[in-house]
Order: sequence, then structure tokens, then C-alpha cells
Amino acid sequence: MVYFGRVLTAMVTPFSQDGSVDYAMAERLADHLVNHGSDGLVVCGTTGESPTLTWDEEYQLFQAVKQAVGGRAKVVAGTGSNSTHEAIEATQKASHLDLDGALQVVPYYNKPPQEGLYQHFRHIAEAVPDLPIMLYNIPGRTGCNLAVETVARLAEVDNILAIKEASGSLDQVSQIRCHTPADFLIYSGDDSLTLPMLSVGGCGVVSVASHLVGDHIQRMVQAYESGQVHQATEIHLKLLPLFKALFVTTNPVPVKAVLVKQGWNVGSVRLPLCPAGDDVLSLLDQVLQPLDLD
Repeated sequence: MVYFGRVLTAMVTPFSQDGSVDYAMAERLADHLVNHGSDGLVVCGTTGESPTLTWDEEYQLFQAVKQAVGGRAKVVAGTGSNSTHEAIEATQKASHLDLDGALQVVPYYNKPPQEGLYQHFRHIAEAVPDLPIMLYNIPGRTGCNLAVETVARLAEVDNILAIKEASGSLDQVSQIRCHTPADFLIYSGDDSLTLPMLSVGGCGVVSVASHLVGDHIQRMVQAYESGQVHQATEIHLKLLPLFKALFVTTNPVPVKAVLVKQGWNVGSVRLPLCPAGDDVLSLLDQVLQPLDLD
């Protein structure tokens, strides 16, 4: 059994025209995602624009999404911070909301040494011993890579169950698989690397594209797991242009633009992000047309 599921969507945060969080829309979107391929939802991660959300907004989003999906999907709260004390406080508060786990990003900007990273994550996990923890390594955003050796040490902590690996390195994923227990879960943090990572010991993906093609991604993963590698490859190659287009500019700008075009009133992004330009919109139209997603 894969505790968090195979396909988790890193949810966008819907905003109203005045820039406030639209919690009702978040509930509608969460329900839609679970009905279309998502085994779980990551709330207030990078795609959810966590840097521009207040903690109060985040707690309300956790509650709204949990209420919308109930026990039909896992709900994972993004409660990470580059302050260990703040991350502990936020995660402890979220742990009282009947959620299924917490996503803990590598501390950004302050670039801790590996021992500091180990102590950061260990202290958070030990503060919420009954809450499953997913580590999140994304050095392109944090400026700091969580080393294989540090992941291996953290995998020994009872409630650290998984990692979202977005280093872009299949070598690193392979090494993590070699040095962690078989039940330690490795998720791709990049849609385009989901299938390659499955082949070296990954179990699934924390996805952006699943907002649009969740059923397809779920079929790809299931096909691979059942030995239908050729079918999985066909799905991967069909979706690859979309995977790439969704990151042609900073995530979640493109995926929000597509959702709005499809009738989901998720609003725009908060500054310092800005809406997609005409060049991005044109590229997205070109990629989406052959997929016939409407």
C-alpha cells in the first residue's frame, strides 16, 4: 500500500477578483480533482502560492479542502518554513485538523548545511509524531539540495514516510532508492520525470498537470505498475508537450491560465507573480488543442 496514493495534485489556490482567497472555489476544485485521478491533494505548496499566503489563509484552506474531499483522498498540508520554530508551530496547528500529512520543504534562502537540514526536519517530525511527513527537495527554488545521505538518515525517523524529489536528477533518485528502506516513498516533483522515476524506484507524482489531465496521469502510473510499460510510455509522450508548457514560465502562472480558460474561476496570481503574457497563452493553446481536453 502506498500511503499517500500514486497521484497527488499540488493544488492551485483560487483567488477572487479582489485578491482574497476563494475558499468555496477551492472546495469545488478539490472535489473535481479527486473525481479525476487524484489520490491526494497537496494544499499550500509552491503551486498554491504559499509564499504569498498568510498562515490564517492556509489553515482555512486546509479545512476547506478536507471538508470537500472527506475520506476520499489524502490531504497533505504545506506547512514548511525556513524557520524551524515557525514550521513546528504551523505543523502542530495543522495536525489538529484531521489531515493526512504535512509537506516540509527544504529551508530556502538561509542555505543550511546538511546537519542543519537533518536537525530541522527531525525536530519538526518529532513535534508531530502521529502526523506523516513528506520531505520536499527543490533546489532550483531553495538554493540548497537535500543530499542522499541526509535523506537516508531522515528516513529512519518513524513518521517521515516520503520525499517529493524535484532536483531533476534521476541519479539522485536512484541513490535515494538504494539507501532508504523499500517502504520509503519517492514521488516525482516534476510531471515530465514521473515515468522515468517510476523505473528507478519512484512510486508516483506530486503533479501540476493533474489539474488538467489527472485521469491520464493516473492511467500512466497504473499501466506502468501493472507491467504495461509500452502503454505508459505512449501516455507519457502524448502528455510531454503539456508537461513542458506548464513550466514555460513560473508555476503556477500557466496552469492557472488554462484553468480559467476552461471555466474554473481560480483568478490570477498574487504579486510578485504576474499573469501569463500573450506568448505563453499562445503556446498553451497550441499544446492543448491536440489533447482535446474541453
